[in-house]
Amino acid sequence: MNDLKDIIRLIIFDWGDTLMRDYPGKAGPMYVWDHVECIEGVPELLAYLHGRYTLCVATNAGVSDTEAMRKALRRVNIEHYFSGFFSSKDLGVAKPDPRFFLNICAEMNVEPQHSLMIGNDYEKDICGAFQAGLFTVLFREKGIGSDFEDGDFSKAHKVIYSLLELKKLL
Repeated sequence: MNDLKDIIRLIIFDWGDTLMRDYPGKAGPMYVWDHVECIEGVPELLAYLHGRYTLCVATNAGVSDTEAMRKALRRVNIEHYFSGFFSSKDLGVAKPDPRFFLNICAEMNVEPQHSLMIGNDYEKDICGAFQAGLFTVLFREKGIGSDFEDGDFSKAHKVIYSLLELKKLL
């Protein structure tokens, strides 16, 4: 994956537990929660990637449409790094359906083979993107969640444990 710098034009980030912490049990859209925060390293990573790649955010968030997601991103001051914002509610198709990823690539006018999906859910974020022809990076934040054991992540081109590892790849 050392040659990704020359191949990738579009980076698609999952939203919950990839860019921003998704707290179990919180009700309503994230932007109305009393506390919201970025995952460690996100502002630094986005500042590094911004201007080098086209960045967008994609979510299946059940209670949030695209505008609700943007409001949450504004609360942590990272919305300005992104050129595209996509929710399954607005796209009419959800992850892991490959059409979700293909629709985003089409909207952003970038071929799938020049796109990279980064997400924390292997089935939803990685498998569908891989099937659609995107490069994939599985983010498995150290110590978060009960599914931390190693497994067969063969559809992930790379597995990372800190988002800042992406600076070495890109």
